[in-house]
Amino acid sequence: MRVVVVGGGNIGRYLSTDLVDRGHDVLLCDREQRVIDRLARYAPQLVTLRGDACAPPVLARAGTGQADVVVAATGDDEDNLVVSVLAKEQFGVPRVLARVNHATNAWLFDDAWGVDLAVSPPHLLTALVEEEVSAGDVVRLFSLERGAADLIEVRLDERSVAVGERIEDLGLPGDVTLVAILREGHVVTCRPSTPLSEGDEVLALVAPGRETELAERLIGPRAT
Repeated sequence: MRVVVVGGGNIGRYLSTDLVDRGHDVLLCDREQRVIDRLARYAPQLVTLRGDACAPPVLARAGTGQADVVVAATGDDEDNLVVSVLAKEQFGVPRVLARVNHATNAWLFDDAWGVDLAVSPPHLLTALVEEEVSAGDVVRLFSLERGAADLIEVRLDERSVAVGERIEDLGLPGDVTLVAILREGHVVTCRPSTPLSEGDEVLALVAPGRETELAERLIGPRAT
């Protein structure tokens, strides 16, 4: 898979090196020469390009037209939006991912700006904090496929109505899918016969508007 990453900060650098280690063809673009020089020292396996990716000629030099995925990972939301819309509209990139730096800007990162998936590190950190202190509550981790579904985590406690029930007996609607269970440090595959236990962290893909129903089926009416 060919990936173009824009932004050579910590997130862009770690993402790029991880993808290279997994065998993908990655190019990282940053406008600052000092960033490119640092990457040459600490991540010599990376292919880099110095330039402002908000300019179409720079994206063209990066091979964006042949990319399977573009990741806009700079520390500037405006730049990430510009890169996203150019990648999608001008270069026809099939999948565009964007970093959201400021939560107040999250509403902008949708398909109107070419964004297929927006990831907000502050939102993820908030979700993780809530996860640690809110057993029995529902935490939205992030949205997928332009908002067509949300990845939700529900932690079951001793009062949760789903404890002791098998997945097939929950009566979940078709647009709510349990994808994995985190149990005592291990990942448990969700099968129809899989029973749920106290302390389970249940990951589910949920269509918009179905969070409350998921909570009722797993936790009970007190979650509404």
